[in-house]
Amino acid sequence: MSGTGEGAGPELTAQIAAKVEAFVREVVAPYEKDPRRDHHDCPSEELVAELKDKARAAGVLTPHILPDGRHLTQRETAVVLRASGLSPLGPLALNTAAPDEGNMYLLGKVGSAAINERFLKPLVEGRARSAFFMTEPAAENGAGSDPSMMRTACHLDGNHWVINGRKAFITGAEGAQVGIVMAKSEDGACMFLVDLPDPAIRIEHVPTTIDSSMPGGHAVVAIEDLRVPADQMLGQSGEGFRYAQVRLAPARLSHCMRWLGACIRANEIAADYANRRMAFGKLLIDHEGVGFMLAENMIDLRQCELIIDWCAGVLDAGEAGGTESSMAKVAVSEALMRVADRCVQVMGGSGVTGDTIVEQVFREIRAFRIYDGPTEVHKWSLAKKIKRDWKAAHEQH
Repeated sequence: MSGTGEGAGPELTAQIAAKVEAFVREVVAPYEKDPRRDHHDCPSEELVAELKDKARAAGVLTPHILPDGRHLTQRETAVVLRASGLSPLGPLALNTAAPDEGNMYLLGKVGSAAINERFLKPLVEGRARSAFFMTEPAAENGAGSDPSMMRTACHLDGNHWVINGRKAFITGAEGAQVGIVMAKSEDGACMFLVDLPDPAIRIEHVPTTIDSSMPGGHAVVAIEDLRVPADQMLGQSGEGFRYAQVRLAPARLSHCMRWLGACIRANEIAADYANRRMAFGKLLIDHEGVGFMLAENMIDLRQCELIIDWCAGVLDAGEAGGTESSMAKVAVSEALMRVADRCVQVMGGSGVTGDTIVEQVFREIRAFRIYDGPTEVHKWSLAKKIKRDWKAAHEQH
């Protein structure tokens, strides 16, 4: 499970993506009406397990990681994850969903052989789900978009670390088997691998949220005297933020990849509706007000595809890609919000019902504008870079 390598090459990538797309359209999409949902309307564990079994049988489970453990390049991953996102259930079925996909990437890059055998292998095999414990409750002034505000603390006690704190919006914590917990020691941020469930990690509350695609929801969690063996720390004490950065840019980008797929599908549904529905003596598509919205969707979707490919190329070149992934996250999340909104509008009353996935995609994309950093935080970060670059240029003269 090295997490490195040269990727699959264009021909094999195209084959993988084609298999994934056919599987999502033909096998996964019919499950969108499946009633097996929890009280927050998220897919049940039973439903996800059934879909994963079908993906495993079809040879498309975890398609972004090759059988020898090599990851596809970011450009190759973009093509495959976009295809997996054509249904909101697709990433769950194919094991390309957040936070698992990002956690697999992180462990593949920096996990020890022992950690990867114990924690990464079951994730890659689709036999475990994971959760990433970083965000903390806003009411307690804990870490959100600013991770330096982290209040969860850890200290060494013999050959164990002891962790105490509270976390919020922990996606998939309920029902996960693998946890990555961030806490702060005297040296700085630390990252730990833990088996779940653990009695020291108590789920206090799972709020009802606007999105409904992620099993386990987004929990508020109390961590009370959690003891973690020292060899389950990822790297060294104080290096947690460095490892978080390894995960950050690719995880931002893979969100863009998956939700681009969802909006491509929503746009197909809206275009089909506009080409069938009559109003005022002609098809909706022949009314400029509708036709122009679909034309703008075509433009936005292509721009999203291109900026994802550009940012993926930067990451594939070995650069950290913080600036580029911020630009991509802003551009793609805002463009896809426009696309999803137009799809609802084109379909009128039908667009706000659960009869198609268009309404769900609209809700999911609204949340995506906040996931992995709100638009405003990324713009603020980019503005700081503009100021730094200006100062550096002017100090030379």
